[in-house]
Amino acid sequence: MPKAPKGKSGGREKKVVHPYSRKAAQITRQSHKQERKEKMKNEKALRLNIIGEKLQWFQNHLDAKKEYSKKDACALIESYLNRFSSELEQIELHNSIKDRQGRRHVSREMVIKQTMERERQQYEGYGLEIPDIVDAGNLKTFREWDFDLKKLPNIKMRKICKNDAIPKKCKKKNVTAEDKVLEELELKDESSSSDEEMTPVT
Repeated sequence: MPKAPKGKSGGREKKVVHPYSRKAAQITRQSHKQERKEKMKNEKALRLNIIGEKLQWFQNHLDAKKEYSKKDACALIESYLNRFSSELEQIELHNSIKDRQGRRHVSREMVIKQTMERERQQYEGYGLEIPDIVDAGNLKTFREWDFDLKKLPNIKMRKICKNDAIPKKCKKKNVTAEDKVLEELELKDESSSSDEEMTPVT
């Protein structure tokens, strides 16, 4: 009886890759590269979601017809920084009830407090980044935003700090007052040093 013709793939087993071979190293590199890509993709999506939530809060709290100054933007930021106040009160209320063993929602409470502290430091320091509602053109674009994260690059952002709520005139007055005090101290130092130099030696 004639033997059946062997197919090209018939009976051929998949070659096992040696763990220390170049092929194995190549597969490992490709796997790590794919993992890094996925990680970066997830991190980017998370950042976009966080920014999107912030922008959504600001859009929901905008006055429909109001034009915003820096002072108005600061007032809005203060409301934003206190957005978790009611939730913290609820957590405190639950924890204050008698016959409860241990504190509840500790991790959530910690995250909220850390977030509030970080944002407060940014606002009182170099500034908190928010949509540029001071610029009329960008304010119009922001009001028309439909919460699509792909359109975020169309919205111009701006850093606003606590000092932006103070009018420029007041800032100048404060600076000049400080400068005068410094100048007076410098003059006193100079006059005292010159007196010492002019005193005759006996």
